[in-house]
Amino acid sequence: MPINIVVGLQWGDEGKGKIIDILAEKSALIVRSQGGNNAGHTIKVKEEEFKFHLVPSGILYPHTRCYIAAGVVMDPASLLKEIDFLNNKGIITKGRLFISPRAHVIFPYHFALDAAAEEGFGAIGTTKKGIGPAYSDKALRVGITLGDMLSPSFKEHLFHNVTLKNRILKDIYNKTELSFEMIYEEYKKYAENLRPYINDVERELAIAIEKKEEILIEGAQGALLDINFGTYPFVTSSNTIAAGVCAGAGIGKADCVLGVFKAYSTRVGNGPFPTEFSEKERKLFPDNVTLREVGTTTGRPRRLGWLDLVLLKYTARLNGVTSLAMMKLDILDQAEEVKICVKYKLDGKEIDYVPFLAEDLQKVEPVYETIQGWNTSTKEARLISQLPEKAKVFLHKVEAVCNVPLQIVSVGAERDRIIWMKHAE
Repeated sequence: MPINIVVGLQWGDEGKGKIIDILAEKSALIVRSQGGNNAGHTIKVKEEEFKFHLVPSGILYPHTRCYIAAGVVMDPASLLKEIDFLNNKGIITKGRLFISPRAHVIFPYHFALDAAAEEGFGAIGTTKKGIGPAYSDKALRVGITLGDMLSPSFKEHLFHNVTLKNRILKDIYNKTELSFEMIYEEYKKYAENLRPYINDVERELAIAIEKKEEILIEGAQGALLDINFGTYPFVTSSNTIAAGVCAGAGIGKADCVLGVFKAYSTRVGNGPFPTEFSEKERKLFPDNVTLREVGTTTGRPRRLGWLDLVLLKYTARLNGVTSLAMMKLDILDQAEEVKICVKYKLDGKEIDYVPFLAEDLQKVEPVYETIQGWNTSTKEARLISQLPEKAKVFLHKVEAVCNVPLQIVSVGAERDRIIWMKHAE
């Protein structure tokens, strides 16, 4: 059975949670392998919404085994809160949720450093969840893993880190120092509470691969936030493309990569956004709450814009995407016209590639093709033949430019509002 990866092809928030939830029904193992609780997946089951930040979304299916792998940086308080929420909903986690002892832990000094850095020059609009500072410690080889927290040397290691971070907080940022004793006592309890979930995740995955069990790996954030290939420096601190997702899980390669994107574009925080709506264009659409465009993690309204096929083609290539999933087609149902960015103008010259400098991407002018809107609801469509003709034109344009087939089109938040493109006529 194959190893499948679901990745976001924009700036995150593409709707991966819904796709993972659907695919998890036929998967044995669900894996989260990078990022932290700065990511958020929302799944709507009937009238109830589930919001996930660290626990793999596939936990809602009782037959699945869910894994948090070594590439994740983990806030124990956030994870335990999610576990408690699920247990209170009658969803069993013990014996089904497993955490790698190699996963690095986020501490209060990471939160403090993240927030302090966002106050001054170079603020990029992070979630202030401590993700960047935790990955920095990992790269500097002073990070503390979940396994380390169960080691006799944990207290000494933590004392060294808190002492160093307090000097930075006080001398550089003029912030209040943190209490080592309070942190130690708090995190010692977290370690004991998480002990039943700790397992050699990477070995378990290797065994599952040998047994040919179906594995689904859920990417967090989106390819345009990748630390190497995103709109640097307005990126996250991990590799969000498919290769990075594999590396975080200790898996060499995947069989299928499904790239998820919205029928339009969104981003949260600062950074270039070539197709962002003008004030006039923004007024053509409802408010962010109605559009379901409020951050799962931050609660911040997302910036909105037209679909950018220059960026989408770029990220499809970076991820080795084998098929595509378009989300939220229904949001465009009432648009009089739908714009698609097919090229850029940079310094008066048309280009069909992504400039490597964020400042160049910031100043490009989008070159649009315009499709007349379909002005009818797509929410009840379950076959491509049931879509308006102009909506089909939109879908075919995406496939033609990306040279990758569309496998799924979503026309609403609920699980069943899905078109499987294998029914295409």
